[in-house]
Formats: sequence, structure tokens, C-alpha cells
Amino acid sequence: MVLLTAKIMQRTAVFVTFGGLVTSLITTFLPLWKTMNSDLNEVENWYSGLWHMCLYTEEVGVQCKAYDSLLGLPADLRISRVLMLVSVCTGALALLVALPGLDGVRARLDRCGTRRRFLILCGVLCWVSGISTLAPVSVVAYATVVEFWDKGLPDVVPRWEYGEAMFSGWFGGLALLTGGTLFFVAVCMADYDLRTATVADVPRVTRGAQQYRKTEVL
Repeated sequence: MVLLTAKIMQRTAVFVTFGGLVTSLITTFLPLWKTMNSDLNEVENWYSGLWHMCLYTEEVGVQCKAYDSLLGLPADLRISRVLMLVSVCTGALALLVALPGLDGVRARLDRCGTRRRFLILCGVLCWVSGISTLAPVSVVAYATVVEFWDKGLPDVVPRWEYGEAMFSGWFGGLALLTGGTLFFVAVCMADYDLRTATVADVPRVTRGAQQYRKTEVL
């Protein structure tokens, strides 16, 4: 376990957090949250996202149109917009906060406690970002399932199904939560290394003082 140090753990946390942030950003603007294919017209595929509604046909290709009114959207889409933007902003802020707290980065933070606070704050922001990504994706997924199994709708009415953005959103949220956890693990490893180094240096100082006293007596 010599290769597993606090510095390597910090770099791993940054890499995982960056991957989760990019995935969440793509998920936010990807119009593939829900898909629908009508049995009456199999050549048309509908795609629904947070910002656009798209139609794919073999003759024309993909045509996307933004929603006409924000008030006309379902409540789950309106909430998902806000939460996904919060997730992207907090994830980007977490990476900015992590930079001055990383070991090896030259900053005016000579005290280890200051770097430690930056990393802890970064971990908290990563958790907030991850929860803000998982919550809207899970809410839209639940609403899709409820609508899909709604027995009040006729069978001929097409139903929305999960799109690729759902799975990428879950992956991005879990990656952000994992990145925040790795930052906390890195802080604990740095604290352990600091305590170990302090305890190892105490006997040397005491032994040197005792030898100095013996020499002075003689």
C-alpha cells in the first residue's frame, strides 16, 4: 500500500469528480431523457429532454424544437432544470475549491489546516452536486414509470420510456458522490500520516535531549 498515498487519492478524486461533472453537464442539455416510438408510425421516434423536444424520421433526420412556455412544462421537468443547473455549478465550484487544497500545488497555504478545510469543503460540494444530479433523474424516472403503467390511458396511446440521458445522469451523480467521498478519504489519510510522523519524531527529540544532559553532567 506504499503507492496509495494522500496525494494520489487527491488526484483520483479530482479525476472522478471531473468525469462526473462532464457527464452531468452533457446530461443536462442532452434531449434524450425520454423516448417514444408509436406503433402506428414506426419510422418516427420522439425524444424529450429538459430543454428540447426532438423528432427523428428517416427522411429528414433529427429536428429539435425548444419548449414554447416554461409554465406549460410538467412540474418534474421544471424542478429537474433547476437541480441540474445547481449540480453543474456546485460541481464546477468544487473543482475550483480543490485546486488550492491539493498537495503539490503552489499556493499561499503553508498551514496544513487550511488545505484540509479546502478539501473538506470540496467534498461537501461534490456531495451536493451528486445529490442534485441523482434527484431530478430519479424523479423523472419515477414519473415515466407511473405514466407508462397508467391503466387510465388507452393501449393505443404511445408511452414514454427511458432514454440514454437517464443512465448517464445516474452515472454522473454516482461519480460526483464517489469523488466527494475520495476527498474525505484523502483528508483522513493526510491526518493519519501527520500523526504518524509526529509520533515518530517525539522519541528522537527526547533521546537527543537525554544525551545532551548526560554530556553536560560529565
